[in-house]
Amino acid sequence: MKKSTVLTLINPKFLKGVAHRGLHNDKLTENSVLSFDNAIKNDYAFELDVHLSKDKKLIVCHDSSLKRITNKDGIIEELTLDEIKNNYILGDGSKIPTLEEVLELNDERVPIVIELKPYKKNYKELSEKVISALKVIRDKRNIIIISFFPQCLIPFKKEKYIRCLLLLYKRRYLYLLRYLFEGLDIEYTIFKNKKFQKAKDKKLILTWTINSKESFDIAKNYADSLTFENLDLREMESN
Repeated sequence: MKKSTVLTLINPKFLKGVAHRGLHNDKLTENSVLSFDNAIKNDYAFELDVHLSKDKKLIVCHDSSLKRITNKDGIIEELTLDEIKNNYILGDGSKIPTLEEVLELNDERVPIVIELKPYKKNYKELSEKVISALKVIRDKRNIIIISFFPQCLIPFKKEKYIRCLLLLYKRRYLYLLRYLFEGLDIEYTIFKNKKFQKAKDKKLILTWTINSKESFDIAKNYADSLTFENLDLREMESN
């Protein structure tokens, strides 16, 4: 698919920047309902991460381990939704949300980047559950699906969602798979390599995580959209 076509299939708000794990700060925890609400109020697209719980519910959290964000041991994939809701609290006092709760909160006011986080090769099951949850979406331009794992992205082709393969610097060889997907979501340090600086000419390019002037200066010319945190992206772009 030509890039010009891909750009017609996404909400233009994606190109104004994506709040990484919501618009979080010292008071609002990443991937929380409060951080997503903050992104919505500031009219920013936001990114979130999805795992599958023991009872096959879609849990929004970056890590499988809940220790970092709740200070309590637990693995999402080894816990039920009720166990997570009843026994774990985020630093901002809110409960860990489900994907369905976030979709309902947002109601397509801003677009969302959804990262699929498989566990022990549950690629197909995770993808199928997310596809089912996304049946409430009225305009598919409001969703971009990303993952480090091509196996998670492939089922979304028939659903006609735009898909971006995540690329880490240490796994940049997966760039060879770029033809399978509509776009790429690239760790900004990769742009130091000239080979990747022209990727934007033919593919939709997102980049992460822009959290300093240095990272902004490296990525701004080589990506269509910057996934950012802990900085005022609008202020950076105006300077």
